[in-house]
Amino acid sequence: MKNFNLLFKTLFISLSFTIFNTVDAQNRREVGNMIMEDIPEIPEEIKSRIQQYQNTRSASFADWLPDDKGILITTRFGNTAQLHKVAQPEGARNQITFFDEPVTDGLFSPSKDHNGFLYTKDAGGNEFSQIYWYNINNSQSEMLSDGVSRNFAIAWSNDGKKFSFTSTRRNKKDNDIYVSNMSSPKDASIVVDKGNGYWVVTDWSPDDNQLTVIQYLSINKSNSYIFDFSKNELKQINDNNKEAVFRSLAWNQGGGKLYVITNEGEEFDKLAEYDIKSGKYNYITKDINWDVDEFVTNKARTKGAFTVNENGFSQLYLIDLLSNKYEKATNLPISQISGLKFHPSQDKIGMVINSTNTPGDIYVYDLKTKETVRWTYSEVGGLNMENFPKPELIEFETFDEVDGHIRKIPAFVFKPTGIKDNLPVLISIHGGPEGQYKPRFSSGYAHLVNELGIAIVVPNVRGSSGYGKTYVKLDNGYNREHSVKDIGKLIEWIEKQPEYDASRIAVIGGSYGGYMVLSSMFNFNDKLKCGIDIVGISNFVTFLENTEEYRRDLRRAEYGDERDPKMRKFLTSISPTAHVDKITKPLFVIQGANDPRVPASESEQMVKKIRENNGIVWYMLAKDEGHGFKKKENQDRMTEAVALFLKENLLNK
Repeated sequence: MKNFNLLFKTLFISLSFTIFNTVDAQNRREVGNMIMEDIPEIPEEIKSRIQQYQNTRSASFADWLPDDKGILITTRFGNTAQLHKVAQPEGARNQITFFDEPVTDGLFSPSKDHNGFLYTKDAGGNEFSQIYWYNINNSQSEMLSDGVSRNFAIAWSNDGKKFSFTSTRRNKKDNDIYVSNMSSPKDASIVVDKGNGYWVVTDWSPDDNQLTVIQYLSINKSNSYIFDFSKNELKQINDNNKEAVFRSLAWNQGGGKLYVITNEGEEFDKLAEYDIKSGKYNYITKDINWDVDEFVTNKARTKGAFTVNENGFSQLYLIDLLSNKYEKATNLPISQISGLKFHPSQDKIGMVINSTNTPGDIYVYDLKTKETVRWTYSEVGGLNMENFPKPELIEFETFDEVDGHIRKIPAFVFKPTGIKDNLPVLISIHGGPEGQYKPRFSSGYAHLVNELGIAIVVPNVRGSSGYGKTYVKLDNGYNREHSVKDIGKLIEWIEKQPEYDASRIAVIGGSYGGYMVLSSMFNFNDKLKCGIDIVGISNFVTFLENTEEYRRDLRRAEYGDERDPKMRKFLTSISPTAHVDKITKPLFVIQGANDPRVPASESEQMVKKIRENNGIVWYMLAKDEGHGFKKKENQDRMTEAVALFLKENLLNK
């Protein structure tokens, strides 16, 4: 399955519709599907200057077209990302889906008997994606799923006659595995219904008689199974008593071995080969002390490719699956690499390459010539990409020790050119909390740095992935505020740097990063000028109580179980809603009304309490969005309002 890590880093979701009741807003207006409270009119000078930065786009690789006729991609020309065909490198993008909602996936059947592909689409950002079949013969789409459950992780059988997927249709709680036959694709049969975690198929055996199955429990624990159709049997292949990642990803050519990613006995996620008969496995990448992210094989299962997350940047490796010898791919830029997919019949592999000065675009790597051909050239609004800020990796000392030395936290810094001192600083905090900031194309960052002269510092505080399993656990349970202390130490580091203006520091973050913003606002109120909270958690207890059942146990493993009186008291004590009186600096809260991960009620209660405390708070609500904004018109209004908020509250001295 392509980009398995990315799949699960974006799947910890819930569905909790909230009717948003505005609270004592002095200035409330509606623009399109956006409700804006206490937000001034955006000056024309901001709109006109930011317009170029808003008119950039990117592309994602969906699949190879049948019969070597090109590639299928997603990109946005209107308001949302849709599927397009591209026949050749630098060829025209021929749009084939036209919906108001974004489209994802796009997986062609391997069978010539079924001329089309499967894709998914949700409604209003609710992330309850439905599965659709697009028939190439008549250019028509048909929904195959039930219309109400949450469906994801589609995997075709090798012969293209069946496909598997994960769905909540049984009880709207558990993530079960289903299989559909293309002779009657709407009549899906359930094959795994064990509950407890996310169950996902990652590969079909070469003879299509077995499935590799993963049970994802947390970032620190996942189990692997083999499902045998003939026996109707699900057999676990890893040691359930060990807290370790064990993800089976693909069968080898003969069907007797599996390629897995595991950190059992290791600090980082390694690629290993597992022998099904003996139950033994050996590490292939034991000497690479970074996480292996993606792993894919070609159709013949003789060659493979995998990416390694080396300190926030991707490195592509190619592997001979008959000898397990691997080497780094050459002639690739320092960037983020994702969406790996081998050509069905040629020694080529497609991928998305994304860097800080080039948007995500589709590239094809030739395994024989070791040359890379760029297929798509996404527009960048006429901007000179060479002027985009480049990241500098720094480390700052925090409050505790490791191995007798002060622990250091990695961070990426973007600074405007030509300005030597008195730089205002925006600390940008990623979500997750097990996420990791990896430098990539961001026209938003570029606008703030180049046009407003703001330095941006993006830390990977403790609890971030990518730095080993010990690091990712450092903020769990009662250590939740230790990651907030890392932000405090980052502020101290900023204060010591001569080029920065310590009197002008702001914070911004989304989701869990939104909680970090709110927590920083009350913990370091005297050192911050303002903060921007995007779809953030304001109270851990109400968040855990209101998130959907199928997600609660996953989040309890990270944050703690609110049903335990001691933990409940602790979670309440560190929640921003309990410390609103300490927040005296301006706050901007941004929310999607249909947010399926962090309910809109989290923002509602925070805005209400800030106003009751006579604080300054701007509020923006998109009625047709969920966990973050995917529609261009909403993104544009948000970036304009963020620019105005920072101009009024950070840049002023």
